[in-house]
Amino acid sequence: MKLEFASIRLPGQRVMLKGAAGFACLVLLLILLCSFLAPWIAPYDPNQVNMSERLAPLSPEHILGTDTLGRDVFSRLLYGGRVSILLAIAVTAVTMALGLIIGTIGGYWGGWIDDLIQGIVSIFQGLPGLAFMLAIAGTLGPGIKSLFIALIVTSWPDFSRVVRGEVMKIREESYVEGIRALGAGHYYIIVRHIIPNMIGPLLVLFTIRIGRVILSIASLSFLGLGLQPPAADWGVMVNDARPYFRSYAHLMLAPGLCIAVVSLCINWIGDHVRDKLDTKSSQERSLL
Repeated sequence: MKLEFASIRLPGQRVMLKGAAGFACLVLLLILLCSFLAPWIAPYDPNQVNMSERLAPLSPEHILGTDTLGRDVFSRLLYGGRVSILLAIAVTAVTMALGLIIGTIGGYWGGWIDDLIQGIVSIFQGLPGLAFMLAIAGTLGPGIKSLFIALIVTSWPDFSRVVRGEVMKIREESYVEGIRALGAGHYYIIVRHIIPNMIGPLLVLFTIRIGRVILSIASLSFLGLGLQPPAADWGVMVNDARPYFRSYAHLMLAPGLCIAVVSLCINWIGDHVRDKLDTKSSQERSLL
């Protein structure tokens, strides 16, 4: 017997999350719930320094011990989830909006506009992503602003190229041609017919990109180019724990495990939804 843990509703279809994807959804929801309820769940202030309890071992008072400044690791872990996940969602949303606008313009109108946009996209995609991201963050200086800009600048080309392909496919559909023949304007066609029919692929790309952005945020914070101490961020926690990894491995393993679990869960969900949508699309095409 198969268990259905959750479902995602898309226009005209319902994708069930089963098995590994359903379990991943439950784990992700639990992590999100704990992170956003951190002010009520966390037993201590995440930035409260107590040098008398510096590097305290695991105990009932500090279930994950304390760090080099005596701050409760469990409390910082809860607050760090809020920062990492919210920032990843914000970056991905802005990136998707930018890619949606640029990709729609190029895919719908085509011609020299599309050639110009694709030339710019090719330049960005030809640069090594991580190196380009480090260069931008290093030039602007460490901080959340430079982190935000670096992630958006290096991510929007992928979104725009996917959107362009979907728009070029949808604009050739017979119903779009019929609506255009009836006198519908470009804005009406794009907003009412093209964008709603891209929700499925965009949702898949959005979920997968969030996982990558979380890893990128952690990487930049680990290198000292992202969020700065004393911010309670998973990447910052991993960076702070580096000198003590041999003696106090849990200081690095706890936030590192959170990063890995969240990214893995999001990718599982995204892959499952993509597989289901691809299966439905291939079945529909075989009936034509």
